[in-house]
Amino acid sequence: MTTGDQTAVLAGLGTCLPMEEVDNAALLARLDTSDSWIRERTGIAARRIAGANVSVCDMAHAAGENALKAAGLAEVDAVVVATSTPDRPLPAVGPQVASTLGLGSVPAFDVSAACSGFIYALAVSAGLIATGMAGDVLVVATEKYSDIVDPTDRATAVLFGDGAGAAVLRSGRRDEPGALLAVDWGSDGAGRDLIYVPERHDGYLSMTGKRVYLKAIEHMTSSTLRVLDRCGWATSEVDTFVPHQANKRIIQAVAQQLSLPEDKAVCALERTGNTAAASIPLALAQGQANGTIGAGDRVVLTAFGAGMTWASAGLVWPEITTVESEL
Repeated sequence: MTTGDQTAVLAGLGTCLPMEEVDNAALLARLDTSDSWIRERTGIAARRIAGANVSVCDMAHAAGENALKAAGLAEVDAVVVATSTPDRPLPAVGPQVASTLGLGSVPAFDVSAACSGFIYALAVSAGLIATGMAGDVLVVATEKYSDIVDPTDRATAVLFGDGAGAAVLRSGRRDEPGALLAVDWGSDGAGRDLIYVPERHDGYLSMTGKRVYLKAIEHMTSSTLRVLDRCGWATSEVDTFVPHQANKRIIQAVAQQLSLPEDKAVCALERTGNTAAASIPLALAQGQANGTIGAGDRVVLTAFGAGMTWASAGLVWPEITTVESEL
């Protein structure tokens, strides 16, 4: 992600979660399931749900504001928002977030790559920095899957939650901690019907669970190996592995495929569920807060989402601040 001397460097993280927590027990009245069944198959004990008064833009604003505080910045040159659940089909979330944050008339737009969205947005933003089109970029991933998940569908209702995470990228050098060293990304539209919402303005998320499970393991594993090769790292040199927080079994399976010890893989979904594009920045924030991720660690991110899309990235973790809040 480098052109000449300019490289994208991670400068700060921010998160926002809805205040309402819905634990597994609250789902039992409407779903044919049990707390033990959900925990064993997903690793999820609870998820955050945004009420009618909390929008995708609200969460994006809060996470973005927190990331700017963490980076010590009051302005940026561009805003890139990753979301697959915008409040409205049109306009994009990005310009509204830029406006509510008081960032002026900077370019702002959305990236839609489902659960791979955060890494896609990192890649696009790093390109803006590498080509000199921007010096500082605010990247926000914000999702409200409670709007598109059928509350009576056991296959999806137990999995998804709402939330937002954000990062600030600045221009820097490749040899700096926080520099985005390599990205791998791709797609396969032949798998577009594995995860989809059938109607433009109505309809619930549909997911072919077993095939999604297998494809997620396949593509997250192969994408991680490619990004490791581009970073020049052996798998054994990875300190912390941060996969998309889809479910615990996928995280464990990918780590096993990569021959990574399970304790190197961040699993941060127990109290948040699968927050799609927001899951990786939320996991990064939790990992930093509990000491799982530390300065100097070689960190690899990877994700798989509807589309099908997949993406991975590698960086050496910098000394940065994370600012968190609830709505």
